[in-house]
This record gives sequence, structure tokens and C-alpha cells, in this order.
Amino acid sequence: MFENAPVISIIVPTYREEANLRPLLARIGAALGPRAEPYEVIIVDDDSRDGTDQAVRELAERFPVELIARTGVRDLSLAVLAGLDRARGRYLVVMDADLSHPPEQIPAMVALLADGSADFVIGSRYVSGGRTEDWGGRRRLNSLAATLLARPLTGRIRDPMAGFFALRRETFAKARERLDPIGYKIGLELICRCECRRVAEVPITFHNRVRGQSKLNLRQQALYLTHLDRLYRDYRRGWGLLLRPVLWMMLAAISTLQRLTQSG
Repeated sequence: MFENAPVISIIVPTYREEANLRPLLARIGAALGPRAEPYEVIIVDDDSRDGTDQAVRELAERFPVELIARTGVRDLSLAVLAGLDRARGRYLVVMDADLSHPPEQIPAMVALLADGSADFVIGSRYVSGGRTEDWGGRRRLNSLAATLLARPLTGRIRDPMAGFFALRRETFAKARERLDPIGYKIGLELICRCECRRVAEVPITFHNRVRGQSKLNLRQQALYLTHLDRLYRDYRRGWGLLLRPVLWMMLAAISTLQRLTQSG
């Protein structure tokens, strides 16, 4: 049905997001359908067992979408890598399935790659024009702390923690063998290991989840700190001498909280 080779590949990692797939694909289709360049959507599902496979089969009759079904260890970063490895497009876009990221901004993000303005483009909550929807103080504080911990790795990038980003295929390919992600901040991994010097940020409104449940928990926060530790070891050894002991103390605190939660 969809015979043209895609120019844009959109990778969407999922775990129990079946309820969001139909509106997501409809919005992607509306955003990219009028473009001359064909696209593909790759759903990478971490063994949800919630009807995602059936939903993708139905959607494939209307949209250029396919499913990669992963089993074993559930890990968002590894799911994204599986999708990036499968992708055929010249431009690679990664986004969440929960409708927090606006597909309508994909054309603007890809345009910055196409004209050579950037090597990596972020759908950013924190540049002028970007915003988050009704975040409470605790969520803002968590996001700020995570961003500040990564700042020595990313310089002036305002939203390095974003899960909505785009890069060229060759940028990904040149660093594929060096990629060693863990947890949910695959964009930070790609910026560092692909040595992206020209990073652009396109403002987005980050919407709250309407369907399904957030996957962020203490385990994911611990994986993020472990990921940071790896990146500081490899890329910012000076800063690493200062920050890695802090990361270790935070990991110890999270481990204690996990034990208390389990015992309670």
C-alpha cells in the first residue's frame, strides 16, 4: 500500500500505550500527509500485551506504520535503538506515544536538518515559545535538577532531557558502535556520543498525559543517574571528578528509598 521509500522515519517506543496510538497516528498523518516526502512510523513495543499489536495491524491499513515487538528486558533507550536500526529514512525522529509531544512540529524540526542548520534538533519545552502544561512544583523541580546535572555535558542546550528530537541518519550511523544507553534519556546519549555540535531547539507545548500511566519511577531515576555517571566518565572527566561522587550519593539515597518502599 505504501511503496515509496520513506524520507522521514518516526520512532515511537511504547509500553502499554495502545489507547494513544490511534490519535497519535492520525496527528502524524495530518502533519506529514501534505508533505511531498513519504514517511514511516516504527512502533517499538516492550511486550505490552495490551492490544498494541492488533492496533498497529489495524492502523497499517491507513498509515505507513510497522511494529517491532521486543521481549525480555524493558528499556526505553534500547527500544529506541531498535527502531533507529530499522529505520530507512534520511531523517530520524524520536517521540513519545503519550501525546505529550506535538507531531505538528516535526516538519519544522526536519527542516533544520535538511537545510544544514543543525545536526540535532530538540522539541524544547524551555526555549522562548515553549512551555509545559500545568506542571506542579515537584515535577518542575525534578526536571530542573535532572537538567542541571546534565548541563556540563550539553553546554547551552536548554532542554537536553527532551524525548522529542530529530537527527540525520548519518549522524546516528557514525556513532552507532559507541552507543551505550540505559534508561530513558536516549537523546542525551546521542548528543554526547554522536558529538553533535550544532543543536537547535524548536519550541513545543508539552502536554500532560491523558490516557495510560507514566513510567517514571525511582528505578528510572536511578538508571538516569547511572547513565550520567557513564557519560561523565567518558566525556567530561574534570566535571566527573566533582559530580560523580554526588551521583553515587544520590544513587545510594534512591536505593534506600526503594528498600523502604518495598518493606512498607
